[in-house]
Amino acid sequence: MTPSSPRGASSPSALWALMTGNFVIGTGVMAVPGTLNDISRSLDVSIPQAGLLITAGALVMGLGAPLLATLVAGWDRRRLLTLTLLWYALFLGLSAFAPDYAWLLPLRVLAVIAPAVFTPQAAACIGLLVPEAQRGRAIAFVFLGWSVASVLGMPLSAWIGGMFGWRWAFGLVAVLALVVAAWVWRAMPDQVRPAALSREAWGQTLGDAPLTLALGVTLLSAFGQFTLFSYFAPYLQQTHGADPVLLSVIFFWFGAFGLIGNIALTRWVDRLGTPRAVLIALSLMALSLALWPLGRAGLVPQALVMVPWALGCFSCNSAQQARLVQLSPVLAPASVALNTSAMYAGQGLGAALGGALIAQGHLLQLHWVGLALMLLAIGVSQRAAQAQKRS
Repeated sequence: MTPSSPRGASSPSALWALMTGNFVIGTGVMAVPGTLNDISRSLDVSIPQAGLLITAGALVMGLGAPLLATLVAGWDRRRLLTLTLLWYALFLGLSAFAPDYAWLLPLRVLAVIAPAVFTPQAAACIGLLVPEAQRGRAIAFVFLGWSVASVLGMPLSAWIGGMFGWRWAFGLVAVLALVVAAWVWRAMPDQVRPAALSREAWGQTLGDAPLTLALGVTLLSAFGQFTLFSYFAPYLQQTHGADPVLLSVIFFWFGAFGLIGNIALTRWVDRLGTPRAVLIALSLMALSLALWPLGRAGLVPQALVMVPWALGCFSCNSAQQARLVQLSPVLAPASVALNTSAMYAGQGLGAALGGALIAQGHLLQLHWVGLALMLLAIGVSQRAAQAQKRS
């Protein structure tokens, strides 16, 4: 199947709708880390058990992204992305009314099928919405939604969860998903249909050394980050006595610099080149993890130590997406789906490993594991850059 050309609404309007859709998707994904303390307390489960909501959801997203990419290959993206947001609204709304943990876990798993579809499919259709020379910037812009979610969505979820309960936080995201579904339906052109993913496309993607190594970078960086990031709420509560208000302020601080980092990337990624942009982002995150123990001295040192991590966090993923598209525009639907899979799989592995370490009393040592994985990601990224030059 060859890709169809879009008709209808203007591309800039569609990009704004897709960016806002990613904001809602990101807010829903990060609502669990932001409200982890309240979920644990209100449902009478341990922090590691509550963390399984992150692990299970991330693994479903990771496995679902490539499988669902094949299933929905022939769908018109206007209808697909709208229905995906409606699905998200439905199951997040049902999750808000879950009577206990046994109900919440499967409802959460069903809800996060939506991120497995929306994020990679939004990125994959950008090539049909903007000229080739603007693709890197357009992809970074659409993924800006995740950074905005970290600035507004996660702190707001943490505050609402602490003040009114996690159910209200989930319900708010469900309402936002309904609103943005209507926007996507109105803004997206008709007949946006990226080329269907054949078995040959998957085989070519997995057999391409630069692409495979780049996907490994995403997996390792997400693994390293989420070993600690998943448990920011209990960590900050234990080390600094963070209440819901302080926790939301810290999340806002982290998210604000995440947004700054992604905006900077959007402006400079085409000049720097994607391999160099990824290296800078990974190095910033590794720096924070190396300096992490200094944050225990007080809230000001903690906030300062977080800044490099925040600058690199979301900009790294945006640069990775642009890197994959530039490596092979033809294989972008497969590589972007696999990149999303790698990102979510890394989140699930990190949350699982972090939970296991917390259960053994090692909450204060999570950053060392994250640092080791981040350094490994830097090494793999350099190998990917070398392989790209040879290919």
